[in-house]
Amino acid sequence: MKEQIVNLLEILTLVTSLFLGGLILLFILKFVFGKQTKLYDSMVHFLQDHYLILGFIISLIAVSGSLFYSEIMAYTPCRLCWYQRIFMYPQLFLFLIALKTKSKSIITNSLVLSLIGGLLASYHYLLQLEVINSGIFSCDFVGISVNCSQYFSLSYGYITIPFMSLTAFAWLIILAYGKLRSVPKELTHKNKI
Repeated sequence: MKEQIVNLLEILTLVTSLFLGGLILLFILKFVFGKQTKLYDSMVHFLQDHYLILGFIISLIAVSGSLFYSEIMAYTPCRLCWYQRIFMYPQLFLFLIALKTKSKSIITNSLVLSLIGGLLASYHYLLQLEVINSGIFSCDFVGISVNCSQYFSLSYGYITIPFMSLTAFAWLIILAYGKLRSVPKELTHKNKI
């Protein structure tokens, strides 16, 4: 059962990272080369319209996956994993409250938390790939934490636990940015009515 959950999380990361890459490619085509695509517009409107539920689902999967790896699989989180959790876990509750109250006021909070968490996840992932050396965030002190550059799994040649975290933060950043871009249009539309 554990292996099936691990495989599900890895496949989910693969699919969502490919979808994210496609969305970024469409963004580049639209804004750099000026090519309009209905696919991009419809995807952006869908993400903007369903911001709260998508943010809740992403943060729920990220928190559940994090707890699964540490509590069920018994992988000891390193210091950088803990820092990433600090910026992901509150978002689950922010989105839950926002869904209940139908409030969109969490957009900026989610964006800030996701940007910081995404930077930490990027650093952690590059550290695992040995692209950079551990600097101020070194966490391989014996007895305090596991080595940040150690990875417990590698799937499809690039998916590690920090990459899963990076994918979740990247989606939350894209969602928040897209929603922030739509807010003035919504306010303008409401004022006309």
